[in-house]
Amino acid sequence: MKLTGAQALIKSLELEGTEVIFGLPGGCILPAYDPLLDSPIRHILVRHEQGAGHMAEGYAHVTGRPGVAMVTSGPAATNMVTPLMDAYMDSIPMVCITGQVSTGAIGTDAFQECDTVGITRSCTKHNELVMRPEDLPLAIRQAFHIATTGRPGPTLVDVPKDVLQNSMEWHWPTDQEVADSLPGYRPNMKGHGRMIKEAAKLILAAERPVLYVGGGILKARAAEALRELAELTGIHVVTTLMARGAFPDDHPLCLGMPGMHGNAAATTAMQRSDLLIALGARFDDRITGKVAGFAPQAKVIHVDIDPAEQGKVRRPDVPIVGDCRLVVEELIRVIRSMRSAGTEQADTGAWRSTISGWRELFPVAYEPSQPGEALKPQFCMEQLRDHAPEGTILVSGVGQHQMWASQYWNFTEPYSWVNSGGLGTMGFSVPAAIGAKVGRPDRTVWAVDGDGCFQMTAQELVTASVERIPVKVAILNNSYLGMVRQWQEMFYDERYSEVYLSPELPDFVKWAEAMGCVGIRVDSPEEVQPAIDKANAVDDRPVVVDFRVDAREKVFPMVPAGCSNDELILPHFQNKEQLA
Repeated sequence: MKLTGAQALIKSLELEGTEVIFGLPGGCILPAYDPLLDSPIRHILVRHEQGAGHMAEGYAHVTGRPGVAMVTSGPAATNMVTPLMDAYMDSIPMVCITGQVSTGAIGTDAFQECDTVGITRSCTKHNELVMRPEDLPLAIRQAFHIATTGRPGPTLVDVPKDVLQNSMEWHWPTDQEVADSLPGYRPNMKGHGRMIKEAAKLILAAERPVLYVGGGILKARAAEALRELAELTGIHVVTTLMARGAFPDDHPLCLGMPGMHGNAAATTAMQRSDLLIALGARFDDRITGKVAGFAPQAKVIHVDIDPAEQGKVRRPDVPIVGDCRLVVEELIRVIRSMRSAGTEQADTGAWRSTISGWRELFPVAYEPSQPGEALKPQFCMEQLRDHAPEGTILVSGVGQHQMWASQYWNFTEPYSWVNSGGLGTMGFSVPAAIGAKVGRPDRTVWAVDGDGCFQMTAQELVTASVERIPVKVAILNNSYLGMVRQWQEMFYDERYSEVYLSPELPDFVKWAEAMGCVGIRVDSPEEVQPAIDKANAVDDRPVVVDFRVDAREKVFPMVPAGCSNDELILPHFQNKEQLA
């Protein structure tokens, strides 16, 4: 069967199960847009290519399936670098198709030419320039296979215009052909049996153990196995920013988020532990603080599918390379077997009691507004949480609002939290929320943003309005780049350099309405709940709620950059001496 390269590309995407493509056409990718007219794949036309990438990420976060973005060459491809890097840092499966100038023009500085493969080499798991139409099906199969196996991540296929226009004889590669074409790619799924037994021995012997859970648990679909392990051993669980929802916040063994802005009980439990069981976590600097002072008395079991993570930051006592779900399931089996054979677990009663005391003394808290005072952003988050429909997916941008969202929301199920963790991409929230809503149209999707973040990618709400994607956006608007202001206040003697945003411009309600959304402004605490109720009742268009909040509020607890977790700063009304 003869097909053009463009037809082969779209057919390959269909056979890979692609339901939706987020993209924007242009000269070099234009041939691929013609067969889309005859394809069942839904295409969502974005207003900026960066939005396409973040939408693909949001879709992948909530579905577990790879998000697909398609854009043209040159500036379109370079606009994809930020979402590609974001997906790479957070291990998000994503496939990006970019157009390229015709093969004969490559290297001539042709119009809208750039070295896309070279530019994206360090922010993709795999990328390829396809020079013949007959190579397209295999390139697409490879891209999807690599993006979704082992440690997930973004892949990119760069396709010259003439490759899309020329004809080829259709052939769909078999699984074996794909495997044979990638001889060096063999992710290790099953952990080493002897290492798993060593890990089980350490777990049963530990008196102050903590399960340190990262986003890899979610990528491995291991939430159920994690819960079984925690309940089997009675070990408390901390969930990093990327792992929120992997273990339910309402479970008695859940300590919540640790680290730079984590709660005091979670951060201190890790710091005082004698055993850290790291599952799909990478010892990020936002968790460890000063590495030399991190959990100094703890032995480490590190389970990760990526062998490059072993010893990268902290040398593990028991390294286990493998899929988190398979390793945890085998670990559970070995622990049960050892118990049956007479091995007793160490008494952790004193440790559990200590942790209980920390949790009681150091909840995440703030001082509520007094009558006539400005609206508190934490109060807005609590109200959003308390009035959210069941199953709501929460998406956040990056900054203070991100930390408050993680601190004050109650995550009770996996894949209900979408955020930019490793790269910390401002502007992530709005397009990622759109992608999440496309992936889970049955769920309410709330995006929490700051006024700085919102102004970076808000134009994608035009996409949401046109495509009838009814996301809801809560702007915690303090007229500042809030996290930068917090650092300048605390560490730069209140020298507020280039951090103040206009309190009146833009008018977010008018802007929202101009983009086809419902716009609501909230200035006082008594207006918060009615605004949220109104927003939740709208289901035929996007909603933007502009919460005008107190700029003086800071995110606490806080570990200053470069400091040990022992130097945790608490709000002034909590006594740090009681953490000893």
